Amino acid sequence: MTPPPAGRAALPGSLAADPWRSHAARIVAIRDEAPGVRGYDLELCDSAVREAYRFRPGQFNMLLLPGIGEAAISIASDPDAPHRLTHTVRAVGNVTDALARRCEGDEILLRGPFGTPWPLGALEGGDVIVVAGGLGLASQRAAILTLARQRNAYRRVVVLAGAKAPAGLLYAGEDAAWRAAGIEVERVVESADAGWRGAVGLVTDLVARLGDGRRAGVLCCGPDGMMRAVAAAAAGVGIGPERVWVSMERPMSCAVGQCGLCQFGPFFVCLDGPVFRYDRVARLLEIPGL
Repeated sequence: MTPPPAGRAALPGSLAADPWRSHAARIVAIRDEAPGVRGYDLELCDSAVREAYRFRPGQFNMLLLPGIGEAAISIASDPDAPHRLTHTVRAVGNVTDALARRCEGDEILLRGPFGTPWPLGALEGGDVIVVAGGLGLASQRAAILTLARQRNAYRRVVVLAGAKAPAGLLYAGEDAAWRAAGIEVERVVESADAGWRGAVGLVTDLVARLGDGRRAGVLCCGPDGMMRAVAAAAAGVGIGPERVWVSMERPMSCAVGQCGLCQFGPFFVCLDGPVFRYDRVARLLEIPGL
C-alpha cells in the first residue's frame, strides 16, 4: 500500500487499509432519475466486506469495469444503511456509457470510500442550507438523509435545488419525505414547461431570499461558476466564506493522490476534497480551466 502524502490524514473508510483493492459488487436495482441519468443500487458480494464497509456523507467510490476503466462516483445513499450503496450516474464517457449498458444482476468492481465528507457535526446547533445544481444533488443526498434522521440536532434545514428544466431535477419524488422530516425544500428551473408550477430562475435567487444567515452553514455542489455565485449570494445574507463548503468535481484515475489528474492548485481533490471549505479554494476557482 502507498501511504497518503505527508500532512494528509489516512484515507477514511473501513476498507481503506488497502485503497488499491477492488471488491465485487452486484447491481441489485437500476432507476431512471433524469434524462441520461440513472441510479444504481450496489451490494458488495463478499459478506465480510459488506459488513465492514462504512462511509460518510460526501465521500465517493471508484467504480471499475474491467477492460474499460474506473470512474469516481459520489455515494448517494444513507450512511446508516451501508449494505446497499446508491450511485447516481450520468452517461458521459467510456466508463459511464458502459455502465449504462449493464443490467440488474450484473457485477462490477468497487473500491473506496475515498475523500473528505460534509462537515455535518461541525454544523450541529445551527442552520444547514444545502444548495445543489443539477447532478450536484447526488453528492448531497447522503447528507440530506442524515440530516433528516438527526433533524433535532439542527435548527433550520433547507434544501435548495436547481436544474435547467423540470426533467433534470433529481430525487423530486423524495421531497414529501424530506418535508415530513422537517426539511424545507425549494426547487427552481431555468426554463419551465407547461406542467411546471414552481419557481423559475437560478438557485442563487433562492439563496438570496434566505434571510439572516449568520447562524447558517452552506453545503454546495454544482458547476464551478454556480458555486462561486452561491458563495457570493450567501455572503449577501451574512454567511461568510468560512461557513460555505463546496464539493469539487475533477477527473480522477487513482483516488489516492498518485496520478495527479485531480490536482487543483496545491490540492489533490481525491485526498484534500472533494469537500473543501470555500475560503480555501475561492481564489483557485477564479482561475479558468484550473
